[in-house]
Amino acid sequence: MFKSIFSFDGRIRRTEFGISYLIYFVLYVVVLYTYEANHAMGFLMLLYIPLVWFLWAQGAKRCHDIEKSGWWQIIPFYVLWMLFQSGTEGENEFGEDPKEKRFFDETDYQDPPIHID
Repeated sequence: MFKSIFSFDGRIRRTEFGISYLIYFVLYVVVLYTYEANHAMGFLMLLYIPLVWFLWAQGAKRCHDIEKSGWWQIIPFYVLWMLFQSGTEGENEFGEDPKEKRFFDETDYQDPPIHID
């Protein structure tokens, strides 16, 4: 979970997408209140650039999980659809299924030899 958070390639699950939105919202509120408390620190507004990039990247990966282009996320309220729509099972044109966790390849695994004495 949370690999290459600024990349637009690949697929993510609903859980990671929902957590991404929570992280974005919390950081957005922190930056907003910090800026309002001290207007002299206008450079804090530059923190919105990586926050928005993070949000768009995670949204594009979630769109890929439901076999859509990342541009679909600009449709109003499509975020709600992405939160509740289950992803495509198996591999699609955007990558492997994020639900399928492979810790090892079955062809690489061999049982140890049994020695009977």
